[in-house]
Amino acid sequence: MTNIERLKMAIEGIDMDDNKLLIYLEENTLISTSNYNPQSNSNKKSILKTALSILEDIANNPQIMKNYKNDDITISNFAENLQNRIDQLEKKIRQIPDDDLISTNNNGSNFIYMFTN
Repeated sequence: MTNIERLKMAIEGIDMDDNKLLIYLEENTLISTSNYNPQSNSNKKSILKTALSILEDIANNPQIMKNYKNDDITISNFAENLQNRIDQLEKKIRQIPDDDLISTNNNGSNFIYMFTN
C-alpha cells in the first residue's frame, strides 16, 4: 500500500483530486508513491497530519457549512461534526509517540525524571 492509498483510507468519503492529495502529502514530507509503513509512528503521524490538513481546509469553506434538507433526509450539524473529527485527529496525533522515543525508552513513555533522591 502506498502513502496516497493510506491517505484515501483516512479521508474515506471525501472525494478529492489526486493532484490535490499529492500537494497535501508533500506538505507533510510524504512521497505519494512510497510504501506506507504501519510500524513507523512517524509515517502514521504524517498520514494523520495530512488528513487533518484536508479536514481543516474543508472547514474553511463556508459553502459546505450549511444545513441541508432533501425530502426526508436532513444533513445538519456538519460543522460541529467536522470540528469533532478534527479534535479527535489532533488528540490521536499527540498520543502517538515519536519513533526515536520508542527506541530509546522501552516502555514508550515520554517523560523525564527531573529530580532524584
